[in-house]
Amino acid sequence: MSQIPGKELNGTTAQSQDLIPCKNCGRHFAQDVLWQHDPICKKVFNKKRKPFSSLKQRLQGTEITPAKRQPPQKVELTLVRYSLCLPVFSLQKQPGKKSNWRQHHEDFINAIRSGKQVMKALKGGHPLPPPPPPNINPDYIQCPYCSRRFNEPAAERHMKFCEEQATHRAFAAKITRQ
Repeated sequence: MSQIPGKELNGTTAQSQDLIPCKNCGRHFAQDVLWQHDPICKKVFNKKRKPFSSLKQRLQGTEITPAKRQPPQKVELTLVRYSLCLPVFSLQKQPGKKSNWRQHHEDFINAIRSGKQVMKALKGGHPLPPPPPPNINPDYIQCPYCSRRFNEPAAERHMKFCEEQATHRAFAAKITRQ
């Protein structure tokens, strides 16, 4: 029996066998093999496969819940003179934090200016100018125990930890005094 396709297959040549196409998948099979393939093919092609979600698989077994996506912003098309279509976005203010981009921009410009002054003083051999005043982000929350500043979620986590550390330090200080 030869391993080369088209030579001999069970005593007959492959071209002389009558290959019949499957009704489900269209593949061609010999008559004696088709009766085995047909029920399997029907079972496979009748199933609807669920789309695979790698996110669900990664999160399986953890306490993390998948975040739901926000629906995209609605865009209305408005006809303007000369038959131009321009998108019009709804200008609804989102409740919550106020944007302070102007403050960030000014802080950035001031940092660049102070950097230029330092470089000029270094090149000229002059004394360094005083450092710029620290900018305090109003969105950050100050820890009452260590006076550091954090954003809201980090502040919640840190304050719990810092409170425990402060009680441990106070307890340790009492023991060392005695």
